[in-house]
Amino acid sequence: MLTTEPNPVYRPNPERYQNMPYPRCGRSGVRLSALSLGLWQNFGGVDSLSNARAMVQRAFDLGITHFDLANNYGPPYGSAETTFGQIMKQDLAPYRDELIISSKAGYDMWPGPYGIGGSRKYLIASCDQSLKRTGLEYFDIFYSHCMDPDTPLEETMGALDTIVRSGRALYAGISNYSPEKTREAVAILKSLGTPLLIHQPRYNMLDRWIEDGLTDVLKHEGVGSIVFSPLSQGMLTDKYLNGIPEGSRASRSEQIYFSEDDISAENLSKVQALNEVAQARGQSLAQLALAWVLNNDAVTSAIIGASRPEQIENSVAALDNLDFSEDELNTIEGILGA
Repeated sequence: MLTTEPNPVYRPNPERYQNMPYPRCGRSGVRLSALSLGLWQNFGGVDSLSNARAMVQRAFDLGITHFDLANNYGPPYGSAETTFGQIMKQDLAPYRDELIISSKAGYDMWPGPYGIGGSRKYLIASCDQSLKRTGLEYFDIFYSHCMDPDTPLEETMGALDTIVRSGRALYAGISNYSPEKTREAVAILKSLGTPLLIHQPRYNMLDRWIEDGLTDVLKHEGVGSIVFSPLSQGMLTDKYLNGIPEGSRASRSEQIYFSEDDISAENLSKVQALNEVAQARGQSLAQLALAWVLNNDAVTSAIIGASRPEQIENSVAALDNLDFSEDELNTIEGILGA
């Protein structure tokens, strides 16, 4: 006699919306979960599908409704979208209308002059490929992943307008754009009748560039923001307090965006001091870092990464303590400015 289902059906937690905040994205009608799950790392073809599936399920169970992709996420390129497509088919298809799913194009994806940049040809072809890999009919948000200095901004924004008007995506976004180029992009899209919904910049305690003009633009124009690398790819966790552990992201040769060179003595000193603040608040360092970025009123959501479901649970626990006293903020500023 069978005691378990041979093909168990995923049933999400019925109380998944009880504790997750859903801030409004700029002046739009869209509300994003305060934390979103990024599939930049650990969802590629070199990674475990069963673990990826467990992480996505756990994220949704905890109220995370936004899943963030890009055409070249992996490794290898494209494989994170393929992985997510399998998870959608197996587990999340009945809940598609409860999800915000995004993808992007801009960085290198395939050989030749048409596999990178901000051209109309590249963005629309990339969107079509990404839809095929994920098996989706549309993306909720499609981004220009980076500013292309060799393509007129009017062409790039025109491609996003076409992607939205053709039904390939519901909203347009940009990522890694400067304050000035963001302002220009807002104006172009507004003139085309496709408002810019969201900007996705890098932002964390160790990289605060958005405070130098970008957040002012976003608030003035009513554009939301979703920040990536809020934990500085693991630097703002207890993982590296005592060096580089075996198997960590910094020790993996294929992780080209983060290495032991990022573990500088200056950053390590700041991280150790911030860890003391976190402990005094009853939080982990990672939870402190997430609460801190969400304390910026220009930030709608923060994208978390994970290598196992427990890390997602720990990140969501940061939402239990988002308030900072003036003394705590002053102490953090003193550490970061040191």
